[in-house]
Amino acid sequence: MPGDDVREAVRVAVEAVPTLPFLPELPARGPGADMIGRTLGMLVELYARVEPSGWRFGDRPGRDTRRARAFLAQDLDTLEEFTQGYEGPLKVQVVGPWTLAASVELRGGEAALSDPGACRDLTASLTEGLRLHLADLARRVPGARPVLQLDEPSLTAVLLGRIRSASGYRTHRAVDRAVVEGALREIVETARAAGAAVIAHSCAPSVPFGLLRRAGVSGVSFDFSLLTESEWDTIGEAVEAGTVLLAGVVPGTDTGTGASGSSGSSGASAAGGGASGAAASGTGSGSGTGSTPLSDPAGSVSGVRSLWRGLGLSPGTLAESVVVTPACGLAGASPGYARAALTHCAKAARTLVDDPE
Repeated sequence: MPGDDVREAVRVAVEAVPTLPFLPELPARGPGADMIGRTLGMLVELYARVEPSGWRFGDRPGRDTRRARAFLAQDLDTLEEFTQGYEGPLKVQVVGPWTLAASVELRGGEAALSDPGACRDLTASLTEGLRLHLADLARRVPGARPVLQLDEPSLTAVLLGRIRSASGYRTHRAVDRAVVEGALREIVETARAAGAAVIAHSCAPSVPFGLLRRAGVSGVSFDFSLLTESEWDTIGEAVEAGTVLLAGVVPGTDTGTGASGSSGSSGASAAGGGASGAAASGTGSGSGTGSTPLSDPAGSVSGVRSLWRGLGLSPGTLAESVVVTPACGLAGASPGYARAALTHCAKAARTLVDDPE
């Protein structure tokens, strides 16, 4: 989400999508509020600090770890205040183990992805941190049914061996798909044991739908504009297996027709935050200066309808199989557009219920 006003961001997250309120991330506040920093603050017995090159693991918790944890505690306090008496799904998000391993450096400066042992330790620490995080959420909002979003924008690059080394002259070796799937499954099973449904999010091309489905996620969030016809069969298999598609069809910024947020953290918030099939009130266009008007709600999901027809799927299954979301992050949008985009997602989803044909 844009800006640094926690109370306003939480208010929008609760009011604009009342059927699936979410815990927003506000990366504009600085290191520790970004998606990587927030997740690093959740780790158990692993600590990181900010270096000129980015986040790097260290020996002990320092200022940056304390700041990340303080940001998260403040956000949860505010969410708890705005969700008093709430009963229903509530979304929180963390960075998945593979994007985290590709984004955080070891002490020598190379990404944790370069060390299989470090990847295993990172997955174990994240799994335990998530267990504690979900327990804290359950205590704060007793009526919540948690939905955990794993942000994995680097997952495809990890699988294809496209993550660059510190020097930039080579890339790290592709990680075996079974190893990737196993780490994700470990996290999914822990989240499920805590009562959470799990969705995976990536706004990169070539999302590995099949691998994510086998890892046990309930839904996959993606940028619909990047979907290619070669992926249609995989999509059809996922839908028939019961996987929910969180289709990113609403532009994530109001400065042009493209749909990309300025950071993956806002994409995490946006993807889950826009996941609502209920009607909502509000404007249908961005309110910021120079904003790009949103199309009519039915027009936003016309591509989804075309996909359904191409796959030969029953239109009647659209409402239960598809959630409408922003394409990626809203951190680069104006505050007015962010609210309008979330409201627009709810309206577009409503058209799939009212007129599936």
